Amino acid sequence: MSCHHTSTSSLVSLRVAPVLEPPREVTEGMQLRQENFGSTVEFYAPGLKRWQTREWQPEKNNRFLPISVTGSACALQCDHCQSKVLEGMITVPEGGIFELARRLQTQGTDGVLVSGGSKTNGEVPLWPHLEGMRRIKEELGMRVIVHSGVVAPDLAAELAAVRVDGVMLDIIGTDETIEEVYHLELTTADFERSLESLTDQGLSVIPHIVLGLHYGRLVGEWGALEMIARYPVSTLILVVLSPLVGTPMAEVAPPPLDDVNRFFAHARQEMPNTPINLGCGRPMGTMKVALDKSAVDNGLNGIAYPADGIVEYAQSCGLKPRFFEYCCSLTWT
Repeated sequence: MSCHHTSTSSLVSLRVAPVLEPPREVTEGMQLRQENFGSTVEFYAPGLKRWQTREWQPEKNNRFLPISVTGSACALQCDHCQSKVLEGMITVPEGGIFELARRLQTQGTDGVLVSGGSKTNGEVPLWPHLEGMRRIKEELGMRVIVHSGVVAPDLAAELAAVRVDGVMLDIIGTDETIEEVYHLELTTADFERSLESLTDQGLSVIPHIVLGLHYGRLVGEWGALEMIARYPVSTLILVVLSPLVGTPMAEVAPPPLDDVNRFFAHARQEMPNTPINLGCGRPMGTMKVALDKSAVDNGLNGIAYPADGIVEYAQSCGLKPRFFEYCCSLTWT
């Protein structure tokens, strides 16, 4: 099986790939998925980039789009990103976030991710846009997911009042990574307080864990998982470090596949009743194929932008695919 990718702005090659052989034995993760979620596996293709495979061609690439409230600016300049991720988002114009969403809706968009760069305290500056997000929900009827960064209780309460559809935030499980990669003068307790504040408000919380965040090594990921498992989160998203050109991690190798495989298995065991998805951030090429296969084998619930052949592989394992053209965070909708 092969999976060749060009740049994120062009289509995935539709070269035919042979179906991978299903595992000889049913894993514990597969059993847990079957017991708690049945035989469904979900695939997601939000409009973060133009994408298709021979197995699935989304009808609308702009159904769900990312918005940045800070443009490409970020005060932290984390070693793994340095604002590169923000460059692919739509900047909120002077007219405000509501007018932007209204224009996008006329073009076919029915949901947005509101994100942006962080301030020096780790919080995305969402306060000026709360009223606009409320209007997007109430007047346009669009889905609104927020990427919040670190959250104080007062912001959590305001997001609940706006009735956003969900709140995404990265969870880091070691102070070492918070200081050396994120350049934040915070501790893991600050990230846990964010989880507590958001879940206390009854929000749908979608924590993310970046595997290999500490220069390709799994350092705090296990602690992050332990932290998240203590709270009633809606969905856990796992992503894998994909080194970006122009960042201090540009030459760093992604974490070893065996380490990621073990983490997938452990996450399924620790959170058997919580949807767990493999998110869109992960290496391309043959490693992407291997990661996607591991996600299926270990009983994860869904995969964003599946590698070519993975849908057929999931079916060969007895799973029934469902397809969604929006963010893999929106599992409950």
